[in-house]
Amino acid sequence: MQKPLIAGTTSLAWMLISGGIVGWAAALALTIERLNVAANPDAVLSCDISPFISCKSVMLTWQATLLGFPNTLIGLAAFFAPVLIGVAMLSGAKFAKWFWQIFTLAMTGGFAFVIWLFSQSLFDIGALCPYCMVAWTGMIPMFWKQFLFATSEGIVPVPIKTMGFFVAAYDWHWLFSFATFAAIITTTIWRFWDLWPSLF
Repeated sequence: MQKPLIAGTTSLAWMLISGGIVGWAAALALTIERLNVAANPDAVLSCDISPFISCKSVMLTWQATLLGFPNTLIGLAAFFAPVLIGVAMLSGAKFAKWFWQIFTLAMTGGFAFVIWLFSQSLFDIGALCPYCMVAWTGMIPMFWKQFLFATSEGIVPVPIKTMGFFVAAYDWHWLFSFATFAAIITTTIWRFWDLWPSLF
């Protein structure tokens, strides 16, 4: 017996489309800037605002080429996927449970990668990449929306006693995103507390 396909919500579709477009645009901008640096190592990039807010300071580190090639290329491919899935959902497409599970796992991996890059930027590299932060802005809400959708629909198994929480939490996905952004902003302000006056 064929298992029923699962349809996503319209709000989830639009979240995937908007978040994917934001992330893809940021990845494209970073790719262009990376090509500028490759052509001219002394180039001053549009996103080089100060010594600690600079794309160039980040993209020349090993963290920016984790798999042996620029992370921006990963972003160009990865952020395109949720846009396609979101458009398909708006067109009425439904997907098998295994597909949703793989997609949720991929989104979780993307979220974890963002948190890792954030921690590396603050505590190892000591600089923030503006376009990277734009990409994070696209990734974080997509993750929480998709993860809470998957848990509320039983796509990701959770203890039965917590099912009610996850069903209710889906409608409050924005709060989880807000809490994540608040933690990132607070940590960033604290980490660069002595450097902020240099911007003015």
